[in-house]
Amino acid sequence: MKKYIYICLLLTSFFSLSSFKNDEINLAGNWHFEMDRQDAGVTEKWYNRNLSDNIKLPGSMAQFLKGDEITLKTKWTGSIYDSSFYFVPRLKKFREPGNIHIPFWLTPARHYVGVAWYQKEVNIPSNWKGKTIMLHLERAHIETRVWINDKEVGLQNSLVAPHVYNLTPYLSIGKQRITIRIDNRIKEINVGPDSHSITDHTQGNWNGIIGKIALESFSPVYIDDIQIYPDVKNRKAKVKITVNNATQKVFDGKLSISAKSFNSPISDQTQEITSNVTVAKQTENSIELELPFGKGMQTWDEFDPALYHLEAKLVSKEVNFEKTVQFGMREFKIEGNHFMINGIPVVLRGTVNNCEFPLTGYPATTVEAWEKIFRTIKSYGLNHVRFHSWCPPEAAFIAADKIGLYLQPEGPSWPNHGPKIGLGQPVDKFIYDETLRMDKEYGNYASFTMLSAGNEPAGNQVKYLNEFVDFWKAKDNRHVYTGMSVGGSWPVVPNAEYQVRGGVRGLKWEKMPETESDFSAGIAPFKVPFVAHEIGQYCVFPNFDEIKKYTGVYRAKNFEMFREDLADHHMGDQAKDFLNASGKLQVLCYKNEIEKMLRTPGFGGFQALGLQDFPGQGTALVGVLDAFFEEKGYVTAKEYSRFCNQTVPLAKISKFVYTNNETFKAEIDLFHSGKAPLNNVIISWTIKNEKENVLSSGSFAPKTFENGNGLFAGNITFALSEIKEASKLNLEVKVNGTTFANDWNFWVYPEKNPENTSTVYYTTVLDDKAKEVLDKGGKVFLNAAGKVVKGKEVEMHFLPVFWNTSWFKMRPPHVTGMLIQDKSPAFSDFPTSFHSDLQWWDIQNRSQVMNLEDFPTDFRPLIQPIDTWFMNRRLALVFEAQVGNGKIVVSSADIGPDVQNKPAAKQLFYSLQKYMNSDQFNPKNKLDFETIKDIFTTPSREVFNTYTKDSPDELKPNSNQNKVK
Repeated sequence: MKKYIYICLLLTSFFSLSSFKNDEINLAGNWHFEMDRQDAGVTEKWYNRNLSDNIKLPGSMAQFLKGDEITLKTKWTGSIYDSSFYFVPRLKKFREPGNIHIPFWLTPARHYVGVAWYQKEVNIPSNWKGKTIMLHLERAHIETRVWINDKEVGLQNSLVAPHVYNLTPYLSIGKQRITIRIDNRIKEINVGPDSHSITDHTQGNWNGIIGKIALESFSPVYIDDIQIYPDVKNRKAKVKITVNNATQKVFDGKLSISAKSFNSPISDQTQEITSNVTVAKQTENSIELELPFGKGMQTWDEFDPALYHLEAKLVSKEVNFEKTVQFGMREFKIEGNHFMINGIPVVLRGTVNNCEFPLTGYPATTVEAWEKIFRTIKSYGLNHVRFHSWCPPEAAFIAADKIGLYLQPEGPSWPNHGPKIGLGQPVDKFIYDETLRMDKEYGNYASFTMLSAGNEPAGNQVKYLNEFVDFWKAKDNRHVYTGMSVGGSWPVVPNAEYQVRGGVRGLKWEKMPETESDFSAGIAPFKVPFVAHEIGQYCVFPNFDEIKKYTGVYRAKNFEMFREDLADHHMGDQAKDFLNASGKLQVLCYKNEIEKMLRTPGFGGFQALGLQDFPGQGTALVGVLDAFFEEKGYVTAKEYSRFCNQTVPLAKISKFVYTNNETFKAEIDLFHSGKAPLNNVIISWTIKNEKENVLSSGSFAPKTFENGNGLFAGNITFALSEIKEASKLNLEVKVNGTTFANDWNFWVYPEKNPENTSTVYYTTVLDDKAKEVLDKGGKVFLNAAGKVVKGKEVEMHFLPVFWNTSWFKMRPPHVTGMLIQDKSPAFSDFPTSFHSDLQWWDIQNRSQVMNLEDFPTDFRPLIQPIDTWFMNRRLALVFEAQVGNGKIVVSSADIGPDVQNKPAAKQLFYSLQKYMNSDQFNPKNKLDFETIKDIFTTPSREVFNTYTKDSPDELKPNSNQNKVK
């Protein structure tokens, strides 16, 4: 455990934003500690005695093994929607004491929801006499109460901002005792048990303080707050400064401000502006100053994130106080249905951050940690991050400012599954209180461009959110405002400046994959920017190599359970292949959905869920990166950013499978969201085969492209008559003179294949004739489409599992891609990789799968659908075997001589027939005839059962622990 602690302490070392010329006592280190399970500490005056245990801060209780072991009766904060884990017989071993494996989320080292006390003695130096003394607690979770010696100072409750206490009336010179009571129970204020600010699904409901912990001492007349409002067009900024006078005398002094750039190649500095200031005794005064900039003013955006430090000085005979604030000169506005950054249209390409911090269970508070995350995000061509129902610490805003990302923090609430908005519950006021705190603490940061009240609410939401948006539009013009980020079934909030909504997303591939359609009809009713909510959610199989990364507070017990269950189903050796095959399909789906948005004129942007995995809600492995923001091995940032970037070549293609009597046609378009137009650029294209031979190429006349989606570049036609054999071809489009390029595979098959004399008996029924042929040493091809019984309950689409099957109680699809034995000669005339690609659509989509639960443990089909990892059934779409004296190929996909209008299915059947008629047809495994026949007569022994329609009573989200009282 020492290793975990060292890592976590490294991650939680704190920083200071503002530079004060005053004294500070760092309170990080050892603290006395005690758990208060009965909540008796206030009555028993624990603040007036020494606490019996010890802990280190910053940190959490779980980090130092304070709290309870995980059991089946652990009362989690997050909702559990699939309670089958508690009842499934095969998972019984994972419910045994000493072997508890929770599948819903990562498992913390310890769990504790309740009251805990923290205490430290500090020596107040004599030169602090007469000064203002503040206690700064960054990211305390959740409610704090503070005592100095035996006097209570107060109570604060915030999930988004530091808890800051004025200790001036309570502290004396010399040794003093600070006692902090922290309560992480959900009480009167219930933001929702699944809010990412508190839930076990992501960061966890921890108890502790994780950021800066310090006593700050400064003049009793001081600058309490600075808010900077840029006016880019007029090269100036309005600076609103609040001066606090805690003395018994009127303060008369001078206030001066100036700004200097600090991170851009060309330095810029303003003149100093000075003003007289008067503040009455025991009060505060707000002063507004105008700070002009010269011709060298630097602006901030994603391309050139130039920043300034504003230095404010408050001076009199007795006072010399300075404060420095980071800001950027930028204007993030809305014009029509476009976001604008400094007058330039910008399309948001975003990911959703859910507070995934698997080493600590709580968010990083260092700029360095956030810079690493944000640089990774930007390397994948993204320019935007939404924080789902939480607000990150200040370090995230500092890092995003430096790197150039547009942030949408949210009120720390998902007011659903218990609480509701607009009904007078405490959460109503709390959302306002929290967003006000966010604006004060982080409003100056250039990256803070957007604000949402939270996620997917229940209640009287339209009225409440209309008023919320109106309040913020009137209060602060530095950001743009929406109601809450919602799915497609939520009511529209008319006053929202932009919409973050589902309903206009996804791939409609029920008919055939294509890249011609767009989302124009879906966004047409909206006259403001439309940002697609939580796009993607395409699942990938777990990466079990990730388990060893969990060296901190959390363990991936969910992954461990899935790995062992896969081995119990005799497929443990296939885990890496399942990961890579499902991963390639996942990337293909993200590529096509993102491109569909990029070719939609007027589309405002998207927020993918996500670039990285979501560790909770049943384990939602929807990212191309893991929860550590690291690659899984099947796609790189360079590859991903070909289709997700500030400039992306696009191709409108009607289909991806052709016969050689057709002509391939494509309209070439461009997406561009750059700092400036692309002037007189040439777009070129090339069509190659798998041997990298160029079959055709060309370019379009030079053209200038302004910012926009789906900008027309030119048309391509390519006659396919010279393609004589089944081929995979690739169209690549480049913007010459840049690194921007994109490509698409398509497949061409002979319109008519050679006719071969066949000795294969083709049948659609495993009948006596088939048995006779096999007994005599013959060959049988069984097209069993529509006949499967064992596996009938498994629904396969071409698109993979959405989010995960546990969270949605086994809603289909259940399969996440296919693993194909592509090196087998069975595919000699059907070009394929080891994973599903677009040529498999008419074979794979909506086909039945076969459950091989009674087959030999080492049996591997030619085409193996990859089951949801909650079931791990051994499945087949096509397999081969020796039966009796003969050999058989069985397909539950509809492939045969009579299949019409399915060129890929027709070509696959030809390839398999040619293979079966060759000397290479020599299946490894031998099966009994009855074993195969059983697939078409006997149901699966193991079928998913929810067991209950809801969670066990004690785990319900509206149970006593979560009820609004």
